Amino acid sequence: MGAEALPVTANSNNNCSGGEAPLVLGLQASALVDHVARVDWSLLDQLPGERGGSIPVAIEELEHILGEVKTHIISSPDDSLPMKTIAGGSVANTIRGLSSGFGISCGIIGACGDDEQGQLFVSNMSSHAVSLSRLRMKKGPTAQCVCLVDALGNRTMRPCLSSAVKLHAQNYVIQADDLTRADFKGCKWLLLRYGIINLEVIQAAIRIAKQEGLFVSMDLASFEMVRNFRSPLLQLLESGGIDLCFANEDEATELLRCTEGEQKADPEAALEFLAKHCRWAVVTLGPNGCIAKHGKEIVRVPAIGKANAVDATGAGDLFASGFLYGLVKGLSLEECCKVGSCSGGSVIRSLGGEVTPENWQWMYKQMQTKGLTLPDIPK
Repeated sequence: MGAEALPVTANSNNNCSGGEAPLVLGLQASALVDHVARVDWSLLDQLPGERGGSIPVAIEELEHILGEVKTHIISSPDDSLPMKTIAGGSVANTIRGLSSGFGISCGIIGACGDDEQGQLFVSNMSSHAVSLSRLRMKKGPTAQCVCLVDALGNRTMRPCLSSAVKLHAQNYVIQADDLTRADFKGCKWLLLRYGIINLEVIQAAIRIAKQEGLFVSMDLASFEMVRNFRSPLLQLLESGGIDLCFANEDEATELLRCTEGEQKADPEAALEFLAKHCRWAVVTLGPNGCIAKHGKEIVRVPAIGKANAVDATGAGDLFASGFLYGLVKGLSLEECCKVGSCSGGSVIRSLGGEVTPENWQWMYKQMQTKGLTLPDIPK
């Protein structure tokens, strides 16, 4: 199927002007729109699968869940809308945060449907100064995900990706209208999220990124993805192509259980395992902060803002935004983790994976209190 580059809207205020390559390039093979709502536990009990995870569903199931949400919504004092619909996906959340909150030039490479959800994705990302010159418009639907948040702020996700448009990498040979070396030239970092559906695209992107001298950052996606598709994940890690790996506690311990056969795998052991294959390894621990390793250095940093948690959606994604900002600015490993904790703490203060202007200001105050380098945000 043919594709064309999406034009960036005139008011997108891109950080990377003209033909200048963005510093950070996010790979999200399918543009995604999140429907985020706070719901009672009775709806979560009706869904197959474990709470807190992410299991793909068909469009019929997604529409059924959206219909059920209306009768299970619980009010949130901080949000006027019972449901938020925004550009979503882990990579998009991280890229948007890096651009709008930290002033780092960012772009996204992927495919977007020519439907209403696709236009919403384009509008949302461009309004936060993310370059869309590498985003391909294709005929067909845009991926969607229902993010159900319980009363404690924990989220359960049900994405619908099967029928969505996406980039292609057939037989590991990139089609002319999809991934090319020109897409990566001049960038410094490639961000991606592990996923079996887009595995060939991920493998091809890593190969091209390395040819162009980019660092590669990968997020482990979900404990179900690690559990069910461990072998391809291990191959990616063992290839040496992943420089930075982010995992939450469930993902990290699941990886170690599957790999080492340890029933009582702990985050520290999982961190050591990841650090064998990556220059930087980070395991986020929710309200307990994070641990990270680079070379022989290991640091532990507490969480920030956990007392005001409304919705954990995007916490890990925005942690990655802050951590990457620290790496780009040459901060120490501990400082990178502290910035990540500040940015991760900022997004959980409201519904959805997008940080509000008020919560960015909250984050800057937290960074200032801790003596961290504040971003130089263009006015």
